[in-house]
Amino acid sequence: MYLPTYCSSPSTSSSSVLRVCRVRFASNLSSSSSSSSSVRNYSVSSPSRIFAKYSSPSRVSYRSLSFSSAFPSVRCSSARWSHGVDWRSPVSLRAQIRTASPVLERFERTIASMAYDHPFNGILSGLPKPGGGEFGKFYSLTALNDPRIEKLPYSIKILLESAIRNCDNFQVTKEDVGKIIDWEISAPKQVEIPFKPARVLLQDFTGVPAVVDLASMREAIKDIGSNPDKINPLVPVDLVIDHSVQVDVAGAENAVQANMDLEFKRNKERFAFLKWGSTAFRNMLVVPPGSGIVHQVNLEYLGRVVFNTDGILYPDSVVGTDSHTTMIDGLGVAGWGVGGIEAEAVMLGQPMSMVLPGVVGFKLTGKLRDGVTATDSVLTVTQILRKHGVVGKFVEFYGEGMSQLSLADRATIANMSPEYGATMGFFPVDHVTLQYLKLTGRSDDTVAMIEAYLRANKMFVDYNEPQQERVYSSYLELDLAEVEPCISGPKRPHDRVPLKEMKADWHSCLDNKVGFKGFAVPKEQQEKVVKFSFHGQPAELKQGSVVIAAITSCTNTSNPSVMLGAGLVAKKACELGLEVKPWVKTSLAPGSGVVTKYLLQSGLQKYLNKQGFHIVGYGCTTCIGNSGDLDESVASAIADNDLVAAAVLSGNRNFEGRVHPLTRANYLASPPLVVAYALAGTVDIDFDKEPIGTGKDGKSVYFRDIWPTSAEIAEVVQSSVLPEMFKSTYEAITQGNQLWNQLPVPESSLYGWDSDSTYIHKPPYFDGMTMDPPGPRGVKDAYCLLLFGDSITTDHISPAGSIHKDSPAAKYLMDRGVDRKDFNSYGSRRGNDEVMARGTFANIRIVNKLLNGEVGPKTIHIPTGEKLYVFDAAMRYKSAGQDTVVLAGAEYGSGSSRDWAAKGPMLQGVKAVIAKSFERIHRSNLVGMGIIPLCFKAGEDAETLGLTGHERYTIDLPSKTSDIKPGQDITVTTDNGKSFTCTLRFDTEVELAYFDHGGILQYVIRNLSKQ
Repeated sequence: MYLPTYCSSPSTSSSSVLRVCRVRFASNLSSSSSSSSSVRNYSVSSPSRIFAKYSSPSRVSYRSLSFSSAFPSVRCSSARWSHGVDWRSPVSLRAQIRTASPVLERFERTIASMAYDHPFNGILSGLPKPGGGEFGKFYSLTALNDPRIEKLPYSIKILLESAIRNCDNFQVTKEDVGKIIDWEISAPKQVEIPFKPARVLLQDFTGVPAVVDLASMREAIKDIGSNPDKINPLVPVDLVIDHSVQVDVAGAENAVQANMDLEFKRNKERFAFLKWGSTAFRNMLVVPPGSGIVHQVNLEYLGRVVFNTDGILYPDSVVGTDSHTTMIDGLGVAGWGVGGIEAEAVMLGQPMSMVLPGVVGFKLTGKLRDGVTATDSVLTVTQILRKHGVVGKFVEFYGEGMSQLSLADRATIANMSPEYGATMGFFPVDHVTLQYLKLTGRSDDTVAMIEAYLRANKMFVDYNEPQQERVYSSYLELDLAEVEPCISGPKRPHDRVPLKEMKADWHSCLDNKVGFKGFAVPKEQQEKVVKFSFHGQPAELKQGSVVIAAITSCTNTSNPSVMLGAGLVAKKACELGLEVKPWVKTSLAPGSGVVTKYLLQSGLQKYLNKQGFHIVGYGCTTCIGNSGDLDESVASAIADNDLVAAAVLSGNRNFEGRVHPLTRANYLASPPLVVAYALAGTVDIDFDKEPIGTGKDGKSVYFRDIWPTSAEIAEVVQSSVLPEMFKSTYEAITQGNQLWNQLPVPESSLYGWDSDSTYIHKPPYFDGMTMDPPGPRGVKDAYCLLLFGDSITTDHISPAGSIHKDSPAAKYLMDRGVDRKDFNSYGSRRGNDEVMARGTFANIRIVNKLLNGEVGPKTIHIPTGEKLYVFDAAMRYKSAGQDTVVLAGAEYGSGSSRDWAAKGPMLQGVKAVIAKSFERIHRSNLVGMGIIPLCFKAGEDAETLGLTGHERYTIDLPSKTSDIKPGQDITVTTDNGKSFTCTLRFDTEVELAYFDHGGILQYVIRNLSKQ
C-alpha cells in the first residue's frame, strides 16, 4: 500500500519544512503477513517537466489512503488562529496546540528514512520578511511558468494550490493538477477533481452527529486492540453552538437570560456531549451557546485567510455543515457548505471529490446611492444570478466597484450564495480585506504575512496596479448606482420587490392564485379588519399586518452599517413620537457580542429597546424558524380569521412555513427596513406616499423622516466600531457562561454512553468490526424496499422537521417515556441513530410506486404483501437476513447534501441503489456508507426493463477488490429470469478503497490502527 508522511528537511525557516514522502508497503491491510518494502521515487526535476506529461504511477492492488497530508494541521503553531490570542475552554488553546499526537510522530520517525521528494518540490519557495528572515515556505504558482495560470480566476487558483501542495499521486495526482491548470478547457467537460480543504466548520445541529461518529470510532479502534487516542480530527475543526436558541421571550430586558435558560433546559444533554468533545478531541474547538452565529464568528475571528503551519504557507479554505458557510468568501477565503459525511471525511484527512466548476465573472461598477443598503444590493444580486443560472458554479466578483463595498457588504453578498444557487460568491483579497483584518483584531504581523504570501503567489488584487485580464465561463455586470431600496418575498429570497412597488405587488399577491407570488384571497376578504383584545388593550389585524419583525441572521447582523442604521431609524422614530404596536413580536439577535458593544457605544441600543428590539440571544433565531410562539391572542386572531399575516426579517430565507406557521407572507429586508415595517405595522403601505404614523405633534411621519443618510451611518460607524471590541469579545469567547461552565464533563477520552438517552446514542456502524476488511460484497436475492420515479430528493429520504405522532420515531420515543410535547425535532435528535433510522423515508409526500399511487412513508413487504411503514418493513427484512435494494429514476438524492440520507438507508439494511442517475454528493455519500450505487444504462430504467419491484435482485461483484475497476459494467439478475447491465458508480480508486473496508469510517479506523 502507499502511505505519505512528512519528513524534515533543512530550512532557513524557524520551523522545519515538511515534505510529503510516499512509501510503498507490500503488505495488504486485509492480510497480517508482510514482506520487504521498497521505495518508488516520483520526484520531478523541473516545472517544465512536471507539465510535459501528466502520467500516473501504476496502480497497485493494495489500496490505501493518505492521512499524513493533513498531519501538519494537527501540529500547528499558535499562528493557527492568526490572532496571538490564547483562548480555549477549559484548557488553553496553546496547550492544545502544543499537544502533538505521539502516534503521528512515531509514524513519521518510523518511515522518515524511506522518503522521496514531493512531486512539486521544485516550486517550493521561501517567502522573505521585509526585515530579514522569512515567513516560511510556499508552493509558488508563478514558478510553474505556465501562462494559463495567470488568467485563472482567483477562486480556481485556490483549488490549484491545494492540489499541488497535497499531490501524492494517489489521493491527488498530477493529472488532477493538470485538469485545474487547464481549467478553461476542462471545466466545461464536468471533470472531477479532489479537494482537501484546510479546515472544517460545524454548527450544533450538524456537529452532534459528527462528534457521535468520532466518539464511536474511538470505541471501535479500542475494540480491535489499538489506542483510542488515535482518533482525532486531522484538520482544525471549529464548532459553534448557535442553532438552538429560540425567541421564547421578546421585548423584555431579561430576554437574553430567559431564552438562554430555556435553551439549556431543552438541550442540556446535547450541550454536555459537545462540551465533552471539546476536551476529549485534539484539534477541535467548541464555541459555547450565547457566543454568536457560526458564520459571523468565522468571519470576525476564525477565518485565517492564510495558514502558516510548521513553516508551510497556504490559503485558508473551509467546508462547513451549513449552507451559509459561503459568508467567509467575502473575506477571500474559499468556503462552502457540504453534508455531514463529506465534512467527516475532510476532518479525517480525506479528499472531497468535486466537479471542477465553471466560474461566472461578476463585474461591479459605480457605488451605492445615498440611503441604499448592502441588503438591497444582495437582494438585487440574488435576483440577477438566479436568472442567469449559477447552480454548481463559483461566482467571482471583480471591477472598480469593489473598492466601494466594505468587507461587511461583501460578506452579506457572499452569505446568500445558496439563495442565488452558486457554490461560492467569492471576493478576492485586496486592501479592503486587509483593513478589515486589522479592524477585527488580527495582528499587524499576521496581516503582513497574509499580504506578502498572496502577492507572491499572484492571489492578491491591487486596484492601484494594471489588472490581468481573467478568463471566466460567463460574464455579468452591475452598476451599483442602479441598486434601489427593496425587499424580497413573500415566499422566496429571489423574488425581489422594489420598495416603491411594494404596495402594488402586495395587492397582486392577494389576488393571484396560490403560488410563490399568490395567496388567492377573495376580494371581499381583502379589506377585512379583525379586532381583538391584546392584554387588555384594543388591537386589530388586517391582511398583511406585521406580527413578527426580527433583526436576525448572520447575513446582516455582521454588517455594522445596517445594524447601526437600524438604531438610527429607531432613534429618529422615538424622537418623533412613533412606537411599534405592542402585538408586533420584535427581536434583535446579534451574530456576535461585538454588535452589542458598538450598539451600546453609539448610544443607539436604548432606542431599539424603546421600540421593542431588545436583544433576545446570540444565535440564528427567527432566520431558521426559531421565532418562538406568537401571543395567544394574536395567533387566534390570525388562525380564526384566515388572515395572511406577515413577518419581516433581516434573514436569508423566507420559504412559507419556515419563519413561523402563522406567517404566510415573509419578507427579507435590511435591519433598518425591519424597524420601519414594524413601526408601520403592515406591508400594505407605499412608503413614498403614505405616512408611517402620527408623531407626538399630531403631524404625519413619513419614511423619509426616519431614514438616515449614508453620511449619518458612516459617521456613527466610524466612531463606534473599534478594534478593541473585537479583541475583547474573542479573547473571552470560549470562557462560556455560567450555564455552560456548570455542565458536568467526564474526563475520560471515551464517551460514557447512556442507554436511556433519546438524544445521544452509540451507532452500530462498527459492531463486530475486525482488523480485516470485509472486501467486496455482492447482493444476493435482495427484495426491493422502495421503487421510486425521478427527482427523489434528500428531503424525501432524510429525517427532517417535526416528528409525526404516528410515526415509528414517535413510537420509539413514547416507548421510552417521552411525552409528545417533548418530541422536539429530527434535527435536534441527529445524535440518536435509533430516531434517525426510523425517520428515514418518513416524508409524508414521498411517492413509492409499490403503493400504486398512494402517497406517504409506507411500502409493501413483498413476502407477505403487507403495507408497513418503511422502517418496519426494513426491520422485518433485516431480521430475516434478507438484503434490500432501492430502485429509482433520474437525479436520485438531489437537493441539500444530508448525511442521514445515506446513513439512514444503510441502517435500514439497504445494500444497493439502482438509479438512472445520482446527484453527485449523494452518490459519494452512499459510497462512504458502504452502499453500492448502480446506474441503469442509457435509455433504460425499471419501467423499460419491465421491473415491478416484486422481483428479487442479485448483483454479482468480483470477489477481489483488485478485480473491480471504477465505472465497470455489472450484471444484475432477477429471480424471474431477467438480466440487465448497470454501470458500477464507484468512480475512483479512492472510493473502491472505502468499499473494500465497508465504508469511509471503517477505512480510517483500520488505517490509523496500523500507524
